[in-house]
Amino acid sequence: MPAPRIKSPALLVAESGADREGHGLQRTMGLFQLICFGVGAIVGTGIFVGLSDSVAQAGPAVVVSFVLAAITCVFTAFSFAELGGAIPVSGSSYSFAYAGLGEGTAFLVGWCLLLEYGVSISAVAVGWSQYVNELLHGLTGLQLPAALSAGPGDGGIVNLPAVIVIAMASVLLVRGVRESARATAAMAVLKLAILAAFCAVGYSAFKDGNLTPFSPAGLGGIGAGTTAAFFSYIGFDAITTAGEEAKNPRRDVPVAIMVCMGVVTLLYCAVALAAIGAVGGDQVGGRPAALSYVVDVVTGSGVGGGVIAFGAVVAIASVVLAVMYGQTRILMSMSRDGLVPRVFEKVSPRTATPVAGTLIVALVFALPAAFASLDAVVNLCTIGTLAVMAVVNIAVIALRRREPGLTRSFRVPLYPVVPLLGVAFCLYLMYETGWTTWLQFAAFLAAGLLVYVGYGRRHSRLAGPAADGAEVTPDAAGTAARAV
Repeated sequence: MPAPRIKSPALLVAESGADREGHGLQRTMGLFQLICFGVGAIVGTGIFVGLSDSVAQAGPAVVVSFVLAAITCVFTAFSFAELGGAIPVSGSSYSFAYAGLGEGTAFLVGWCLLLEYGVSISAVAVGWSQYVNELLHGLTGLQLPAALSAGPGDGGIVNLPAVIVIAMASVLLVRGVRESARATAAMAVLKLAILAAFCAVGYSAFKDGNLTPFSPAGLGGIGAGTTAAFFSYIGFDAITTAGEEAKNPRRDVPVAIMVCMGVVTLLYCAVALAAIGAVGGDQVGGRPAALSYVVDVVTGSGVGGGVIAFGAVVAIASVVLAVMYGQTRILMSMSRDGLVPRVFEKVSPRTATPVAGTLIVALVFALPAAFASLDAVVNLCTIGTLAVMAVVNIAVIALRRREPGLTRSFRVPLYPVVPLLGVAFCLYLMYETGWTTWLQFAAFLAAGLLVYVGYGRRHSRLAGPAADGAEVTPDAAGTAARAV
């Protein structure tokens, strides 16, 4: 059996130009922009829309669910921080797996990232549509017709607002990363301010009795709530996709990841407590646009709910923008390695962005947002994301052994306990998704393996002059790249 094709960290950095100007990309993002980018990628549908689903599972104990989901993410965030500082390239988890575990695993990680980011973009766009209707109703008393604001599975014909927000994000991404970073920063600051205002309103009506019974469904409810709450944290890994466009990635990427996780966890717990404490878990669980409802009940007016709806529209739009950015950069890295068609690696010399790849991503992900009901694949997205996170934790261990001399601007504390705990927590949440989701995930991985064998492995640039299983030198890789 041939050894896995492994690409060294030095080769990944050399090919991407990550210590210079990255592969036609420009370094325009400082630490503040990276933090805002991370907040923009995380805070959105999960808290504005998904909170009600988590509360329906766990009741007031959803706070515990958020903390458990955060712990899972924090263990892995340490691993992302170490690898993001050591291998500052656009490929994120995909590139980390390539360096640590080999090409086949890396391709399947990239395959799972297509699912994670694709479902996230489409699901977030659908959530944006819900809050657009809520905002219109608050401002004018009118709503979009159901035929144009929901897909066929939800009683409509086409979800037009979902398509519009994806189109707007793609236009901004095509214009340039500087413009995208500024827009993301502005939206991140605005939505944090609106959520802080929500907490002020919610805590003004806080009643201790609304927190009892604290865990109506017991430990099982907390576990199910944790799996639901985990979807709220998806996106923090997108920070590492900016490795080639950050001004000082080896320092700023690890710092941005840790700051984002701390801010987001505190924010989620504060918002959940404010919502439940104000009106009770029964009123929050399973209710669309729950935050707007809470403010309307507390203030007795629709104005506050309209402000929350506006914040949700801004917040969710920023998630679409940030996650689409991450998806295009991962595809660019995979294309650079020859594992997906080369159209995704082409960077416009005028805008320094992958224009064609961005437009393809927008078109592909707009279709399910417009016509499909995504509830059935959210668990599949969750298990795929957890699998990727487990692989990143394992990659840290593999690279510590294979590349002990690798320059690491951040090191995982309490190694190897922390990455092993990260793997364990990921496996636990994967277990909680249920056997049906596991069967779907197995079928999804089998399809990805077929794509890799049929296309990726044969077109890989490591399949050029270098022998299978060999560590390829930068010169050899450059020759292989030119030969493809």
